[in-house]
Amino acid sequence: MANLNGFNANDVDPNTSFDPIPAGKYLAAITASEMKPTKNGNGSYLELTFSVLEGEYQGRTLWARLNLNNPNATAVKIARGELSAICRAVGVMQPRDSVELHNLPLVINVKLKKRTDNDELTNELKGFEAKAEVGAHAAASGEQAPVTDNTPPWKRG
Repeated sequence: MANLNGFNANDVDPNTSFDPIPAGKYLAAITASEMKPTKNGNGSYLELTFSVLEGEYQGRTLWARLNLNNPNATAVKIARGELSAICRAVGVMQPRDSVELHNLPLVINVKLKKRTDNDELTNELKGFEAKAEVGAHAAASGEQAPVTDNTPPWKRG
């Protein structure tokens, strides 16, 4: 048994769904990071926890796992490329610790992928870009740029 220290479910809103969020680009920030060993123990990966910062899915959590220490050179190359994209997106080019990447807004490109074990859909992160780039891409294509900052409209330049 575990002591729940007087927990009262009446005081906490229940989690409603863990369905994947729709594919798209979301403003997010890394809120946690940890090096973990691979399942077979022959390497390690950096697990990054992202939290969506705004919109309908604000507060939802997604993860990226970067195989930075792995006998498979291709896996390491892909992971290093993803880490480079993250660093460029948040403007921290030479982090000494992953905590330096925390709480800095960036845009994550979320895709849907079918799991092989149960055929259910799951989210997968497939790209990272700087917060300002979303508006630049939209402006170049003539689309309305999504608002991704907290500056009031009357203070934007």
